[in-house]
Amino acid sequence: MEFKFGDAAILLPPLHITIIAIIIIFFLIRWSKQLETRRFTVFFYFLISTFITSIYSRATTEGVFQLWIPLGFIVVFFYLFRSERNHPSKMKASILGLSIAIYQLILQYFG
Repeated sequence: MEFKFGDAAILLPPLHITIIAIIIIFFLIRWSKQLETRRFTVFFYFLISTFITSIYSRATTEGVFQLWIPLGFIVVFFYLFRSERNHPSKMKASILGLSIAIYQLILQYFG
């Protein structure tokens, strides 16, 4: 979407991405209110869970093949699994981050 104001313009992402971002922010704020202290940590768990990385790369005649995994979610999941301060809101935020990581993986492979 593009909004023109004379010589300047504001460019926004497509409508479906904007709506998804608003829904994600709504859920994160709602889940952060369920925590009694350190409410901002829900956002960190979400952001860390969205991280994906390549663990294997190989050059072929057709191009470069890379195997990607959601490493951020794996790290957060094991941390929450072993932690005594585990809260369902933190796990919900990390699963929401996993869904964004899966979206990024789809873009990497089929993009």
